[in-house]
Amino acid sequence: MSPIDAAWHVLEFSFPTLAMSATAAAFAKLLWRRELGRARWSQLALWAAAAALLAQVGGLLAFGRDGRIATYAAMAAAAAVALWWAGFARPHR
Repeated sequence: MSPIDAAWHVLEFSFPTLAMSATAAAFAKLLWRRELGRARWSQLALWAAAAALLAQVGGLLAFGRDGRIATYAAMAAAAAVALWWAGFARPHR
């Protein structure tokens, strides 16, 4: 496998996580405008992406392949918990 092919594999593996995290952070900022006023969108998206990517890698290791529904459910749950923690539980400066 060439380095370009490897880069494409990593991008295609991580794209669902990044897209879902960015969208979830945007919707959280939209729905809880007043409560998340001091939280930056980029911070929310970063926390959600990190948690969802960990869940995705865990699903890959547990099931041996990517694309299982259980993995996607774990990604959504991990992103939701990370958004809650980054937006509500953690103090903002």
